[in-house]
Amino acid sequence: MKYMIMMFGSQKDLADIGGAWSADEVKALHEFMAKWNNDLVESGEFVDAQGLSQPAHARRVSLRDGAPVVTDGPYAETQEVLVGYTTVDCASYDRATEIAAQLANTPHPEGSDLGRDWYVDIRPCADSFEELEL
Repeated sequence: MKYMIMMFGSQKDLADIGGAWSADEVKALHEFMAKWNNDLVESGEFVDAQGLSQPAHARRVSLRDGAPVVTDGPYAETQEVLVGYTTVDCASYDRATEIAAQLANTPHPEGSDLGRDWYVDIRPCADSFEELEL
């Protein structure tokens, strides 16, 4: 079964990584993520992973009176956004949870916002319309 592990953060988190973190702290984060991904590749559970650009580069598309309305990000009402995801193919939801829990050890500077309320969401991927359980 495939599961998507979704990582969340804020515009501030991403700005801090790009500016307030030391080069060694950023390096530790990159090394951690590379090892985490490589371990999944080696176990055969890795399917796909992508980091997403900062929310400032996002666009929201909605409809107003049938016409598309495009709003550039970031969005003041949004505190946390999807910053990346990893898709794994593993034996069970419990195993996907174990994999996601490893992200709780993601390196971050002492006292940073990223170290507080850090979480990821896990959702099974539906391979068919019937699996959506509408």
